[in-house]
Amino acid sequence: MFSSPAFAQTAGAPAAASPLAAYSGFIPIVLMVVIFYFLLIRPQQQRAKQHRAMIEAVKKGDVVVTGGGVIGRATKVDGDEVEIEIAPTVRIRVVKSTLTEVRTTSKPAND
Repeated sequence: MFSSPAFAQTAGAPAAASPLAAYSGFIPIVLMVVIFYFLLIRPQQQRAKQHRAMIEAVKKGDVVVTGGGVIGRATKVDGDEVEIEIAPTVRIRVVKSTLTEVRTTSKPAND
């Protein structure tokens, strides 16, 4: 039925692909990785670095906030632990890594 030579010649050999066409599928993926790095990964790493520096710089007299929301004044810093006074004569010991915030200046009490 389709045995005429005209139909056989239209199928022809495939065109040679350019070297750039082979990599064109990877370009959007590489761009997405670069965008994710600058918008998500790098800022998160910088925040983590700042938080570590803040926690390591805690000293006696600083007002600190723990991960559980306890606010108190650091009375003793010993290695990776901090002793926090949360009320007069009430002191607790916490691990430094559980601190979420260090406030070097405190507001006066509302008396």
